[in-house]
Amino acid sequence: MSAPPPPYPGNPCEKGAPYPPPGPPYAPPQAGYPPAPQPGYGPPQPAGYGPPPGAYPPPGQQGYGHQPHAPTTVVVSQPPITLVQSFHSVPVRCTCPHCRAEIVTATHFESGTFSWVMCVIICLLGCAMGCCLIPFCVEGCQDVIHTCPNCHQHIARWSRM
Repeated sequence: MSAPPPPYPGNPCEKGAPYPPPGPPYAPPQAGYPPAPQPGYGPPQPAGYGPPPGAYPPPGQQGYGHQPHAPTTVVVSQPPITLVQSFHSVPVRCTCPHCRAEIVTATHFESGTFSWVMCVIICLLGCAMGCCLIPFCVEGCQDVIHTCPNCHQHIARWSRM
């Protein structure tokens, strides 16, 4: 049997061996650190700030005219709110779509489908001697027409049927 091989000369586990391996000695910063600015370059800037005044912006960017902590105004356009106006047998407050005036509609009555249906029902019941014309005289059986009192344009029609 042979003896074990001798230990490796640079083994850091050995006593007296230098660890870490020797290298160039550490040199503390010299006077004048940080280095003096080179011609054509401004002084180094702290992180998070823009370039010094008079510097050109990097390619692909607009200018540096913004202020880093100025409040930003965001304009959000809202979709228009559409109100569904319901027209019935009574006048309604609304805006005229023709003259854009704020109005209360004028109402008048016209014979519609409900008047004719009531007339036929009365005839079938045997009252054909003139009683069948009653629905054409009663406002509760007629359709309601809403008009603008300002420009006299037709705004809406409410049918009872």
